[in-house]
Amino acid sequence: MKVTDFDFYLPEELIAQYPIEKRDEARLMILDKKTGEIEHKVFKDIINYLEAGDCLVLNDTRVLPARLIGSKEGTGGKIEFLLLKRVDIDTWETLVKPGKKAQIGARFQFGGGELTAEVIDMGEEGSRIVKFEYEGIFEEVLDKLGQMPLPPYIKEKLEDKEMYQTVYSKEQGSAAAPTAGLHFTEELLDKIRAKGVKLAFLTLHVGLGTFRPVKVEEIEAHNMHSEYYSMSKETADIINSTKENGKKVIAVGTTSSRTLETIGDENGRVREQSGWTDIFIYPGYKYKVVDNLITNFHLPQSTLIMLVSALAERNNVMKAYETAVKEEYRFFSFGDAMFIK
Repeated sequence: MKVTDFDFYLPEELIAQYPIEKRDEARLMILDKKTGEIEHKVFKDIINYLEAGDCLVLNDTRVLPARLIGSKEGTGGKIEFLLLKRVDIDTWETLVKPGKKAQIGARFQFGGGELTAEVIDMGEEGSRIVKFEYEGIFEEVLDKLGQMPLPPYIKEKLEDKEMYQTVYSKEQGSAAAPTAGLHFTEELLDKIRAKGVKLAFLTLHVGLGTFRPVKVEEIEAHNMHSEYYSMSKETADIINSTKENGKKVIAVGTTSSRTLETIGDENGRVREQSGWTDIFIYPGYKYKVVDNLITNFHLPQSTLIMLVSALAERNNVMKAYETAVKEEYRFFSFGDAMFIK
């Protein structure tokens, strides 16, 4: 299957540059995965598509303010770090721009020396392994000095960091937000609970591998980067009982989907587990755990649109995306949502 099978025309003005004021008033496209039928709603209408006994699975990862702007010791040249993955307590895999300044042994400082870093090794695909030095607690230093790592297609500065966090974010570690979850408010979640829908939380720390372009012509040759996930016994029990009762498991976002499908066995059962996943889901894959999916509108030729197409059939998804462009839905991280029923 070719990467170009997942291409579509997207006018630049449809890329959302900022979140809407009320999270649950984004637009919501309903796509029937069997018939391809489309409905147009508002996100808070999602409650009408959930039934008592169903289970909504949400990724409670929290985005680190992982973008650091600093300077090279000695020359003072400007440098930008993007933290990708923690290797150990003070060592991180990091993207560095410009990379030519970040050879092994190079040292950098941030916040006037409040945080310093040394490149100790080279990582995959041009990344750097960096060791940090600081006083106190790293997360507190990072919260003070770091900026939100917004995707490059968002040009506007985010005034409130919390707008790029879900209202249920808890476990720090992501380089990007699980954006399907940005549409939920505390009030909407309370209404969903009151309807008898179960909420189950898992963690997948989103790395940039999910968003890296597919550079091979045949998608089967693409290698996914690995991301850390964790599922508690409580969450596993909720999901398994949902399946046993013949109700639906609804994944909120591609990250929740990848975690569920990594852990699920051939019978759709899950268990308490943590580890690293590099699962790549594309058409031909048979979902074992996920019945329905809440997701945003993704980049052309991305692994995310391939994952969605595995659940709802490529032709249905590509027609839905054509409709979304025609109807001027907002795309990507701060954009509108789709529910695959």
